[in-house]
Amino acid sequence: MPPVTVTDPRDERLADFFDLTAGDRRPGTERGTGPVIVEGVPAVRRLLASPYRVRAVLGVPGRVAALDLPPGTPAYEADRWVLSEVIGFRLTRGVLASADRRPPADLEALLRGPDPAAPRRLAVLEALNDAENLGSIARSAVALGVDGLLLDPRCADPLYRRSVRVSMGHVLALPFATLADWPGGLVRLHDAGYLTVALTPAPDAVDLAGVDPRAHPRTALLLGAEGPGLSPEAQAAARVRARIPMRAGVDSLGVAAAAAVAFAALR
Repeated sequence: MPPVTVTDPRDERLADFFDLTAGDRRPGTERGTGPVIVEGVPAVRRLLASPYRVRAVLGVPGRVAALDLPPGTPAYEADRWVLSEVIGFRLTRGVLASADRRPPADLEALLRGPDPAAPRRLAVLEALNDAENLGSIARSAVALGVDGLLLDPRCADPLYRRSVRVSMGHVLALPFATLADWPGGLVRLHDAGYLTVALTPAPDAVDLAGVDPRAHPRTALLLGAEGPGLSPEAQAAARVRARIPMRAGVDSLGVAAAAAVAFAALR
């Protein structure tokens, strides 16, 4: 069926997309409970290939029809002015989709993986409350072969619209779980055979190049928030503290760039 043309920006069929500048969830609802919002044709195509159930698709004329949506998917199109009124800002990517959330992965299943004998790498994030940094890390993780994310209780929602947008939809292919006991829960990774590597610019940390991924087929890289970095408690709980060697005068990289360098080094 062709998309339904909408001219009323308050049409209730578009409720998932109302006023996205205020966030993905309605006032009074709990964090992490709103629909997943995906922006742009490439990201929506990744959504369609993911296990997330699509609720609705909305875009400017021509963009929605080009997506080859599964039969029965609610699809709407509106001119760019109506679309801007619906979402609260000017959309340059031409199309949005909403999807039902999926629960976080079971922690033990994520640690084990589909093949318990296979090499495995995880990214473990502490207090990473910037959704765009989280999205960038997720994109690098998928690109560089990281198998999943573990989040401490203070991390941003990985399915928040800005995180999904910056990840280009790749976060939808990355399983994640919350490590509620932080950093004490890292012992569960050690019990599962992971070498935990805390990334820090501290001069007494070992060179990251000295951590041989072939000698450690199961590795978990710990990353802290932009600015403060990993807490002393998290660093003390990790098996190894490692740094990315840099030119004199540069003390650190942004967390998203550092993550990508470290993911590649531990590949």
